Amino acid sequence: MALIEAALAAAGSCKNARSIQSITLLAKRRLSSGEQPSSAGGDIEDAGGGCGSRKRIRVFESLLHRFRRKRGLSVTDITSTEWCEKQMEYYLLFGRPEVSKAMKAGIARHTVLEEEVVKRVEVRLKTAEDVWAVKLMNFMAGVNQLLFEGLTRELPLIGFVEGVWMVGVVDEIRMPAIETEKSPTLVETKTRVQTTLPAEPQQRNARLQLMCYKYLWDNLVANEFPSRKFLDFFSLNPHSNLSEEVIAHSCKSGFAAETLDDLMRYFQNTCSMLPPAHDQLLLRYELQEDHSLLHEFDFTYDPDWVKGQTQCTLEFWRAEREARYTAEEERWKCKYCQFASVCPTNADSNHSIIKPPLSSPLGSPK
Repeated sequence: MALIEAALAAAGSCKNARSIQSITLLAKRRLSSGEQPSSAGGDIEDAGGGCGSRKRIRVFESLLHRFRRKRGLSVTDITSTEWCEKQMEYYLLFGRPEVSKAMKAGIARHTVLEEEVVKRVEVRLKTAEDVWAVKLMNFMAGVNQLLFEGLTRELPLIGFVEGVWMVGVVDEIRMPAIETEKSPTLVETKTRVQTTLPAEPQQRNARLQLMCYKYLWDNLVANEFPSRKFLDFFSLNPHSNLSEEVIAHSCKSGFAAETLDDLMRYFQNTCSMLPPAHDQLLLRYELQEDHSLLHEFDFTYDPDWVKGQTQCTLEFWRAEREARYTAEEERWKCKYCQFASVCPTNADSNHSIIKPPLSSPLGSPK
């Protein structure tokens, strides 16, 4: 069965876009006969930041409405906000920094891991309906690979949680080796420039990332997908014919579909047959230089904590309060922030920047 991948960043594409996009489709996924999936670590994907309590009058348009009105939030948005809300605010208003060398290395490693189980082909997308059709097919194809082969990577997720649409891409999902255990395990791979493990705030941020993925997965398999809300939010016409190229790939993938509505029926049926993800989540760190394993952290899902963190983050995004600065004991983060020189928290001479432990250097945000 052909599997299809679409970049989640295209979720907010205009419905009547005139330009034809070139998007990657995943053809046949297959397990590599080589190494087991490795993980990448805090260097390329850690980002996030804290909750505050101050309220303000909502005079200005919320950041959620201004920047994510037709895209929804990503898991990266959640973790970047947990890392430092003020930095996230600056990112949105003034733009993110250029991708660093360490980040590029981490992205390249993720691509290698993905290509061990994925073969890519190109397909042109003409409409927003095409974009979402490809995303749904990619999810279903990835799930099929997971069930039949025991492993899939770069699986896109979407869910309506805490009153907002959220999207994410899971690094890796594994089926358990024990036949009596049916719940899949979610895995996050992170790379490190140095052989030391990341500081606790980075590990906490990575745990939040994985818990968000489980939150999305469990939400998909437990509840009926809110199709009407989905179509309305992303301004989609479920009965509009998909482009010929997308229909052709749909047929090759085993989905007899001509419209987005057809594929949504397949999608809902697929979700209804899946079990919740395992409560034990796996976070792996490997060295960028030679991809050797540095450490694995096996931790338990905390539904109350991740829900609280998400709600706290949404207060910031909905302009229910001002952005909070990073905690005093974590001000070493400022040393790695491009906005440190203009951030009010560093204008006070009483607040010195605390350096992280030498054994736990800060990684570059995703």
